[in-house]
Amino acid sequence: MSALPSSPTTASALQWTIRQDLINGVYPAGAKLRIRELAERYGVGTIPLREALSRLCSTGFVVAVDQKGFRVSEISESELRDITHARRQLESLALREGIARRDAGWEGRVLAASHQLKHIPLYQDGVLNPDWERAHETFHEILTSGGDSEWIARFCATLREQTARYRALSAGIGHAEHRDVDAEHGAIVQAILDHDADRACELLCEHFSATTRLVGELLKRRAAA
Repeated sequence: MSALPSSPTTASALQWTIRQDLINGVYPAGAKLRIRELAERYGVGTIPLREALSRLCSTGFVVAVDQKGFRVSEISESELRDITHARRQLESLALREGIARRDAGWEGRVLAASHQLKHIPLYQDGVLNPDWERAHETFHEILTSGGDSEWIARFCATLREQTARYRALSAGIGHAEHRDVDAEHGAIVQAILDHDADRACELLCEHFSATTRLVGELLKRRAAA
């Protein structure tokens, strides 16, 4: 079980912990989430637990079933491709705007986030490292924060949240195939510092596509099994 970032009785802390367990596959896609079992596992009451699960419904990790509680959201290749298509369009737009502004403060934040991410191990105790997950989210958030539109940044954040449900799958496959995610991030950062918007957006889209390809192949194999 993932460590809670704060008091385990708060719904926000519980939401974060269950989210990490969902990302790491503790609960399979489509599985029923039994309130009593979860309350015992996390050592909490049913009220903060239900609130945490309701919040996870709003982010797409969990689905509420009428009169039947909650279950883990399904994952599919078609959904991932749809999410990836939207991310390519919106995050490229936000990144291009950020590069055009040539804001030294933003570029410094991009570089600092990349440096921090590079020095955090991808795995911890055999699962996706929650510290890496947070740093990775921060890195991509900063990439899309340099533009003028707050709404584009918000939509990008929503799409990243949806992608997180697939990230642990891609991390495991990418590790097996010797995918160098650090190098991918580094190339994007260098293109930003070079003020090469076309190159930066191309690399960002390739970064997304690599994840989609790896997870798509895994989901196809699972469907055929």
